[in-house]
Amino acid sequence: MSERHDTAVVATVAGVAVDTRHWIDGRRVTSSATFPDASPIDGAPLAEIARGGAAEAAAAVSAARAAFPGWAATGREERARILHAIADGVDKRIEELAAVETADNGALLRSHRRGVMPRVAHNFRFFADWLLTLGHEDFETRGHTNHVSWDPAGVCALITPWNAPLMLATWKVAPALAAGNTVVLKPAEWSPLTASLLADIAAEAGLPAGVLNVLQGYGEEAGAALVRDPRVARISFTGSVPTARHIAGAAAANLIPVSLELGGKSPLLVFADADLDLAVELAVEQYDNAGQVCLAGTRLLVESSIAEEFTRRLVEKAAALRQGDPRDEATGIGPNIHPDHVARIDGFVQRALACGARAVIGGGPNTELGGLYYRPTLLTDVAPDAEIVTEEVFGPVLTLQTFDTEEEAVALANGTRFGLAATLLTGDQERADRVTRQLVAGTVWVNCFFVRDLQAPFGGSRQSGIGREGGTWSFDFYCDIKNTVTAPKGLQNHG
Repeated sequence: MSERHDTAVVATVAGVAVDTRHWIDGRRVTSSATFPDASPIDGAPLAEIARGGAAEAAAAVSAARAAFPGWAATGREERARILHAIADGVDKRIEELAAVETADNGALLRSHRRGVMPRVAHNFRFFADWLLTLGHEDFETRGHTNHVSWDPAGVCALITPWNAPLMLATWKVAPALAAGNTVVLKPAEWSPLTASLLADIAAEAGLPAGVLNVLQGYGEEAGAALVRDPRVARISFTGSVPTARHIAGAAAANLIPVSLELGGKSPLLVFADADLDLAVELAVEQYDNAGQVCLAGTRLLVESSIAEEFTRRLVEKAAALRQGDPRDEATGIGPNIHPDHVARIDGFVQRALACGARAVIGGGPNTELGGLYYRPTLLTDVAPDAEIVTEEVFGPVLTLQTFDTEEEAVALANGTRFGLAATLLTGDQERADRVTRQLVAGTVWVNCFFVRDLQAPFGGSRQSGIGREGGTWSFDFYCDIKNTVTAPKGLQNHG
């Protein structure tokens, strides 16, 4: 590992200068090797990124460990002030962050400008403000006072996904820093660029050196070394179940607490008494971000009596989606992230078709556009235990199954190993209450979708993950919770 400061390590992406080196202990650090980063929009190379490994991971943890005592001792008000300053820095650079992230991961530019990047700033503001209100009322036990406190845990290893890189990274970074921890962030290798810009913004906001470190590289190299380090106090990961198993095994060896958000195979249930226009609108919304959304309700479960009409309207509305360059305001669906991922998506679809599924729309790549554009796809005639129904595809692929009874609907909805979210559409409030109680999911939306508040718990059941994020739940994970019991004044203890 060596340090360099020449212009060869700065890439220009969408007109924005992005440093391609790691950020460790408040300075830029390069590696002897690099890995390529290309745009999913057109395959154009964007940058050569510093490829970290065991040495860089160890250096990042050392920096975070050295910075921990000072940051942990920093008062809540000062920590909150710096987090708000980071949010201010994000707000000033929304256009740049949006442009770079669109180039890097292919999501719609308008979504980054209007929703995603403002949410990044909100992540910092929310947890800064929540920190200042965090507490528990003291309570008495036989005249003794119990006082609950949230103490910083130490170095947090945060490993984040590629589908909403900066928003999901700051969802972890913000509460970890607010709690008084120091952080090593390992962004996904398919979309690492905005994490580097975040390091610049944090430094400009006055975050002390070593409090936030950005380690770049492949999961099996940099990520694996990071989670094996016994000096790490917390590990938070968002990604796939197979990777989570490796992380959980490494964490178990050192008894490090883990938080895992592992995606899902969420149902979208439509009963005959639902608002059909709303149901179709929400179904089409599941193609958002080219289907690369962990919460997406990719399994459409529709009551038989309305299935034909629902399908007709869905096909009509989906056909109106314009697929193309995500920088174009008129585009409704952009590319998928990487050639390997497109091959994975198409593998699921082609195996389903070979097993008797029918593609009502889509069914393969968009050959007119070429590259990484996969047609919005709707598959019917699928068995309840089919691979396409039970495994997460993470692409613009929906399945449609029908049911006749409420009991059948619930059985289909709960018929996978996942349990992240569910969406329920019905005009009957009693049914909504009844079905919601039976659904295995961390979040249930009734007659709406993707309404998220940071003070609400977020996480999944079954193999959709371990733990909850949001509000006090985030602080519960990123802190060591202590109860201090104090004897009454003047009480004498005699041995």
